[in-house]
Amino acid sequence: MAENLEIREFLLRHLNTIRENDVTGYHETTDGGLTLYEWWVTPHRIDGLDFHDFLIEENARKGTVFGAEDQSGQAGASCTRFDLSNLRIQRYGDTAIASYTLLSTTSSPDGIRVASHNESRVIVRLDGNWKVVHVHKSPAWQAPHMPD
Repeated sequence: MAENLEIREFLLRHLNTIRENDVTGYHETTDGGLTLYEWWVTPHRIDGLDFHDFLIEENARKGTVFGAEDQSGQAGASCTRFDLSNLRIQRYGDTAIASYTLLSTTSSPDGIRVASHNESRVIVRLDGNWKVVHVHKSPAWQAPHMPD
């Protein structure tokens, strides 16, 4: 569907702002009222853009990408790509939900490393522009229901 292609292209643009450490582009594609869950960061909801602004700016300074950091410790020593496995887009008028497994592949002097997790992004058309308003990430492996 053409509608889903529009959302897919928007989603890829949004994810590339993260991969490229582009704070301005990230703000253009993300609503200021963003809510998100990032399981490896904290078990609690994170609100707003300040958290990611800091991460993007620090990763730009170090030459890394959030979620696919270079394990060699050498700034600028890595190259990263994102792939979306099992992408599904559900569109309901001016709201869309994209769910997929994000594969972050990083090449560095230490070799190639692939990290993955499941993501859902809620995307809403606000004032004529698509914006990510909510993100939920979960492990792409069998995590225990309860902590040990």
